[in-house]
Amino acid sequence: MVLGQLQSLLTDIYALEMSYDINDFLITDAQLASKLDVGGRQVDEKLLIAEQAGAASVSLYLEQGLMDRLRDNNPAYRLSTDNLKDFWTALEGVSHFTYYAWNAMVEKSVTLLEMELQAEVDKFIGTTLLLQRQGESPPSNLHQWLFGLPRFDARLAADELTRYQDANHYAAKYCLKLVPQLSRWTAGSDLNKELCRFYRLTQPAKIRHIEAA
Repeated sequence: MVLGQLQSLLTDIYALEMSYDINDFLITDAQLASKLDVGGRQVDEKLLIAEQAGAASVSLYLEQGLMDRLRDNNPAYRLSTDNLKDFWTALEGVSHFTYYAWNAMVEKSVTLLEMELQAEVDKFIGTTLLLQRQGESPPSNLHQWLFGLPRFDARLAADELTRYQDANHYAAKYCLKLVPQLSRWTAGSDLNKELCRFYRLTQPAKIRHIEAA
């Protein structure tokens, strides 16, 4: 249930029409995930993609303990410091899946940096708007929590570390620009239109848009 709710949160924000239910692609078996991603890092969340001859096999792995905690303390009903970390982990996976699947539906290729950048934006915007739906105000230091003190996995290869650092940098810059408008988000608002437009840009266009701000 919770993953569908998080997917709906993103499709509402970005006005997306999705043909794929994320629950149909979920796996929670760590051994199966390892077999599908031989040599990959052991993490709580990863999108597994195998592309061949114009087709793709896709699975979203989320660790079973994470899913159990989300079931018992569903952030879609009440987001708090108790489930914020799990919410961000799950939302990142949902973001990766939704972004990849939606772009595949419109026959647009995506890069790994593009997916990581959008996921960082999704965590900031998704947290803010979910709290607003629940009648709460986002913490004043939310931007600092997400972007000011990033912790990167020591197991990352050099190129992977650079990708995550770049995603954090560009997302931080973009989201900071949006802060003054966040309290005024409604469907059809200027902020809604901006987010929908940004979502549909290519990676180079996203970065140009951020740098031009």
